[in-house]
Order: sequence, then C-alpha cells, then structure tokens
Amino acid sequence: MGQKIDIEFGGRHIRVPGFGGFNPVSLGFRGLFLVILIIWLLSGIYTVGPDELGVVRRFGRATRVTPPGIHYHLPSPIEMVDSPKVTEVRRIEVGFRTIDPGPPARYRKVLREAQMLTGDENIVNLEIIVQYKIRDPSDFLFNIRDLERMLRHATEASIRQVVGSHDIDEVLTTGKFQVQEETKTLLQSIVDRYRSGLSILAVQLQDVHPPDEVITAFKDVASAKEDKDKLINQAKGYRNEVIPKARGEAEKKIREAEGYREERINQAKGDAQRFSRVWNEYRKAKDVTRTRLYLETMERILPGIRKVVISDKANAPLINLMDVMKTMPEGKGDAR
Repeated sequence: MGQKIDIEFGGRHIRVPGFGGFNPVSLGFRGLFLVILIIWLLSGIYTVGPDELGVVRRFGRATRVTPPGIHYHLPSPIEMVDSPKVTEVRRIEVGFRTIDPGPPARYRKVLREAQMLTGDENIVNLEIIVQYKIRDPSDFLFNIRDLERMLRHATEASIRQVVGSHDIDEVLTTGKFQVQEETKTLLQSIVDRYRSGLSILAVQLQDVHPPDEVITAFKDVASAKEDKDKLINQAKGYRNEVIPKARGEAEKKIREAEGYREERINQAKGDAQRFSRVWNEYRKAKDVTRTRLYLETMERILPGIRKVVISDKANAPLINLMDVMKTMPEGKGDAR
C-alpha cells in the first residue's frame, strides 16, 4: 500500500492510504493552481474601444498608452488599464445648472457664478457652456483630482477677466463672439498650465442679460438705441437716394449745356462760312448779289404780312383807302 495521508475535513482528520507514492490530494491542488494561474494570466487580455485610448498602469504608475484594439497587460494587481473616451465631447455649465433636460428643459440659476463686473463697472449675468474633450489621457487621469471642479473655476476666472476688459454694450450685443473667443484662448492656456490633458472646443454664452433689478432700464436704453439706429439708417437711405439723383440732374444739365454750346458754335461757324461765301460773291458782282439778297429777304418777309395795294392814279378816291384801313384787323399788317 504506501504511506497514509492525513486529510482534514470538517474539523476531523481522515487518513487516506497512499498508492505506491501517488498523492491524489497534492496532484489536485497542483491542477487547481495551474487552472487558476492560467485564468489569472488570461485576465490580462483587454480591449480598447474605437473611441477610447488605453492607459496601462504598473503598480499605479502610468507606463504606456495603447490604441483601439485587443491588447495584453500583466494581470492585476501588477498592471491595470483605464480606457477613457477621448472622442466624447463633454460639457460643463457655469452660471446655471440643468435640472431636467426636458422637453421642456428646466434650469437653475447660480448667481454666485453668473454675476460679473464689466469694464465700465456695470453688473451683467452670464450663463456659459464649455465644451471640451480629452487630449492626453494620462494627464487627464492622474494630474487633476477633481477635474470638473477645476475646469469650472478656471472658466469662471477666465470669463471674469475677459468681461472686465469690455464695456457692457459689447458684452450684451456686438462683442459676444469676441468675448467667447478670448475666453476660450485664456481658458486653454490655464488648463495647459495645469497639465490637465484637456482640449477646449468651444465657449458659448448661453444667455447674457443685466440683473433683474435694472433690466427694465436696460430695455429702455436698448429701445432708444434701436430708434437712433433706425433714424440714422433712414437718413442714410434718404441721402443715398437724393445725392445720386442730384448728381444725375447736375450731369444732365452739364450735358445739355455742352450740347447747346456745341450747337451754337457750329451754328456760328456755319453763319461765318455762309457770310464769307456771300462776301466773296458780293465782291465779284455787287449789284447782282445785292439784288439777290434783297429778293431773298423779301421772299422771307412778304409771306408773313398783309399787303394793301394803292393805285398811283391821280383820280383814285382817297375815301376807299380809309375804308380799307378801318376794316383791317389790328396788328394784322401794314398799309403800303
């Protein structure tokens, strides 16, 4: 038989005979240990998703970053892996908190964060949303303990500094985009100094308004400015209408004057040339030219006047001429 083996079971010792040096208990423990060892070694296999990066820690210290796919690390507790989602766009809210996303959405104001002082010493309430994502997973996991709290405080400090350098009119109206861009740049520089591993994607001014106590006065000021801009635009429109019209009329007058000038010059040149030709003809035959000019003049004048012919006979009665003169309409002609 062989040497007997003591087995403790339920507080009792049982002696099991051995078989030629074969120990079934020892063999069972060895097999169990081998199975456990294999399972422990296989536990080091891990998968990194397509939107993640794997950060392997050896005894708590980051050693390497693995891309998406199937990888292996030494089993825990030697090495462990964290897989943060690096493509996920995250957000924080400053000046308000979302209670219920809805619909309809419900919010809660946080005046301690929202109230800020502008460059011209006016108070304004701002509600801000910051969008960010992970740029360096190692820094993101191990450099900042409470990252969201840090980011909210950094955002509040950045926006206060930027708003303090602008007038309230710029913050409320035309300067919103500039305020957002300046805040984004300043916030990125702060989180980079902290080595937080974050990339700031956008800073959005969700709502900007004066305090409730003075909002009515601000609305009146805004209405007055709108009326002012409206009147200015109307005046500019009238100017843009009248000035081109006046310039057109002036240009028309100039062109008419130039045309009249050319007409008179050409007419004067024609008259001068005609007079020169007549003068040359007159010098050649004075009597003939004089007679022709006289006839041409009479030809133009006589058709437009009323003529009365009086006989040159000595015995013609004078009374007939007087009767004719009396019956002629006034201004219709001369008696000749």
